[in-house]
Amino acid sequence: MTLTAYRWELRKLISQKRTYLGLGLVIVLPLFFVVFQNLHQSHEHGDNVFASQIGQSGLATPVLMLLFLSVFMLPLAASLVAGDIVAAEDGNGTLKTILTRSANRGQVFAAKALAAVTYAAIAVFVSAAVATIGGIVSWGFNEITTYSGTTVSASEGLLLVCAANAFYMIPLLTVVGVGVLLSTATRNSAAAVVGTVGFTIVLLIVAQIPGLEAIKPYLLTEQYENWHGLLRTPTDWAPIWHSLWVCALYAVPALFAAYLVFLRRDVAGG
Repeated sequence: MTLTAYRWELRKLISQKRTYLGLGLVIVLPLFFVVFQNLHQSHEHGDNVFASQIGQSGLATPVLMLLFLSVFMLPLAASLVAGDIVAAEDGNGTLKTILTRSANRGQVFAAKALAAVTYAAIAVFVSAAVATIGGIVSWGFNEITTYSGTTVSASEGLLLVCAANAFYMIPLLTVVGVGVLLSTATRNSAAAVVGTVGFTIVLLIVAQIPGLEAIKPYLLTEQYENWHGLLRTPTDWAPIWHSLWVCALYAVPALFAAYLVFLRRDVAGG
């Protein structure tokens, strides 16, 4: 029954314009970057090791796009669906119908949370695929130099790009959890989406405040860079393990609270 409800949630996502808005954002930006770099014909971008390799290897493009999109655009895309996943039912007046079907509330909630997670994963890997294909077509499938200065083959570099995007999902899924909580608690899509994005922005601001350096490693936004350790030789697993438990401190309470709110939802009023 959970899988059946999950399939229905995916079908609803496919029919919603907001779904394609988020995907459009993460597809257009890599395309724009590739076109701009091809027209600009200048590949000097300061000290970043991957920026300096634009024009030498197409695999530098997905790394640079993940650096750029990971801070705001990908969390925004995930928030568009996570913040809407429950609240949209309130807005459309369909929640009462859903909760009176044969699936129990836990199954419905799990299906909605899984659908939001699926969308976030699709956004990340579609963006990575567009950036990778665009980069390779423009500058070739060549070896690339990592953060540690080690040159790896093109095939190994491609694996590292895939792994980096996969591990970036750790903090992004936490954003999804916060979005589901706000979507469930506020019953308002706009408030939930804005609240989720605002949560990220506030943490970014807090990280810049002098005197708060001690809490910086425990901010969710600092975990957006956890994948950097994969692009070193040998692999630096410390930031990834740190990110796992820090993100769990945010995600588990958020999802549990969302589940409790959903479980106690008044069907007659829903």
